Amino acid sequence: MMGGMASEETRTVKSPSARGSATPSGEGPLVPATRAWAVRLVVVGIVLSALNLRPAITSLGALLEEVRDGLGMSGSMAGLLTSVPPLCFAVFGVTAPRLARRFGAGAVVCAGMVAITAGLLIRPYTGSTAGFLAASALTLMGIAVSNVLMPVIVKRWFPDRVGSMTGLYSMALALGTASAAAVTVPVTEALGGNWQSGLAVWAGLAAAAVLPWIPLVRDREPASTQPKAESSVRTRVEGAGPVRHVHARVEPPVLRITRSRTAWALAVFFGLQATAAYITMGWMAQIFRDAGVPASTAGLLLAVTMVMGVPLAFVIPRMATRLPHQGPIVIALGVCGLAGYAGLYLAPAAGAWAWAVLLGISNCAFPLALTMVGMRARTGAGVAQLSAFAQSTGYLISIPGPLLVGVLYQHSGGWGLPIALMIGLMIPQMAVGVLAGRDRTVEEEAAR
Repeated sequence: MMGGMASEETRTVKSPSARGSATPSGEGPLVPATRAWAVRLVVVGIVLSALNLRPAITSLGALLEEVRDGLGMSGSMAGLLTSVPPLCFAVFGVTAPRLARRFGAGAVVCAGMVAITAGLLIRPYTGSTAGFLAASALTLMGIAVSNVLMPVIVKRWFPDRVGSMTGLYSMALALGTASAAAVTVPVTEALGGNWQSGLAVWAGLAAAAVLPWIPLVRDREPASTQPKAESSVRTRVEGAGPVRHVHARVEPPVLRITRSRTAWALAVFFGLQATAAYITMGWMAQIFRDAGVPASTAGLLLAVTMVMGVPLAFVIPRMATRLPHQGPIVIALGVCGLAGYAGLYLAPAAGAWAWAVLLGISNCAFPLALTMVGMRARTGAGVAQLSAFAQSTGYLISIPGPLLVGVLYQHSGGWGLPIALMIGLMIPQMAVGVLAGRDRTVEEEAAR
């Protein structure tokens, strides 16, 4: 500039997940690069964590009859046991954003994997129903916080790849779910028919999931779980040396999430699909066994239902992010669910493989719901708040379903009434799913 005055250049760039780093001369990207090894470690951590978010439940479903006999459970108590997962997810999941703000998302997920490992090791050997429930609650506590934080971590580390990373996470989750359903009975038989060993073996997979998060425990960078966003402002004064970075705190809008109709629709949709999923995971193998299907085949049928989510959990989120409205996907999944339940009612053994496939397709409402969580909020803080609200409220809604199925089964002596209940719940699931799929964000509806 004239008169020897220094020229000043100021511009603002995004900070938390930006790539690249400034060189000593001030050239190049403005924000220090996220090291490639850290990105790869996060991907490994997401995949291994997702693999562990359901085996605690589906392994129990495959051996539910043996566990009931071993612990002397009634049908109603077994129904209560299958209701514990959504209860724990609702109670503990709501604490995840607060814990992540205090300790960092990576540290909370790491602790969650430790809790899963400990619970899976302890619960088969407690020797009582109360001890089994308490150890299951420890495992489910770890699953709950990880459930909520996975969409947050995806939004933070991969903001431009929400669909594909959610698909990868959902695919790994479905693979872990299916694997536990398929191999728990054969593994138990290989270990001498001891159901305790058949359940405890899954602690090894959970222990492996702890490892990738350990280097990320100290990662406390403000991100989607933080109440404030941070911007990096670069100022260069001519002749004054390297670029200087000034960090400014920017307050995002305060959300009253309960004012958002979209948040409520998504929460109810999440709750109804979770009801169907936990009834399926907890009881479907027993339905087939009561219809005369051998135990190993019943476990394999449950695995088929779960494994359908492996390819579809990767495809559906990518499809969903390309559509302005996700209602058509919701309807298609719901129709498959209605057909599968009708088949279970009319001919459970004769068409078992077809019903398993149809219900597996229907259960892919879960990755769709996770994808919509990422799509229905503009900011990382909004995603964290929406994820906690939708999942915690949804899991509260889903608590009575598996318990009611157990009560109906015990008192009616058959599966007609429980299956009729499942069919009845699918209709409102489709209705609220269409509402949740509308192209809008919670910030538009809930900002104060």
